[in-house]
Amino acid sequence: MEAVKSSSNKVFNPTVDPIEEHFYEVIKLIGEDADREGLKETPKRIAKMYREIFSGIHENPADVIGKTFPAEGTNDIVIVQDIPFYSMCEHHFVPFFGKVHIGYIPDGRIVGLSKFARLVEILSRRPQVQERITNQIVDTLEEVIKPIGSIAIVEAEHMCMTMRGIKKPGSKTRTIARRGVFDSKDGVQEERFFRLLEKQ
Repeated sequence: MEAVKSSSNKVFNPTVDPIEEHFYEVIKLIGEDADREGLKETPKRIAKMYREIFSGIHENPADVIGKTFPAEGTNDIVIVQDIPFYSMCEHHFVPFFGKVHIGYIPDGRIVGLSKFARLVEILSRRPQVQERITNQIVDTLEEVIKPIGSIAIVEAEHMCMTMRGIKKPGSKTRTIARRGVFDSKDGVQEERFFRLLEKQ
């Protein structure tokens, strides 16, 4: 494979990470000197970071949950709350971050509690929108453990609102996804879920 000359006449080594090559060009296109000392290693750091923070693209969230266990008679709400997450908005590629609260009512099978944090991590490590993450959490639970009901709440601050655009720091967005008994018209289980969250 031959070396490629960029628009800035710099010759790239074909063994260099393609993300590194392209980000070098981005730095030039915004009007900066990509070869000055402070930025010289930035494309390499960006490439390494992108491969880490977007690693969830290559993982199946259903596989993350892994093994399920007998519920042993448990049929009450299981809640895991305040799971921190960091993701990248697919519209501007800037971060949004916050906390996730998950609840479900088992129907014979449960999963290890640590798997909820892992599930959130995998789903957030890809270009995302908050509404999609929220729905993907409950959809994955429905697929793997088939509970009587599941619910997820995602609360996040979006840098696309705080560092650009309308510039409103501290603004938060809350999204909710419900399945099964949490989505019933009487709202009994959903109301109970919120009450239990407030008691923590």
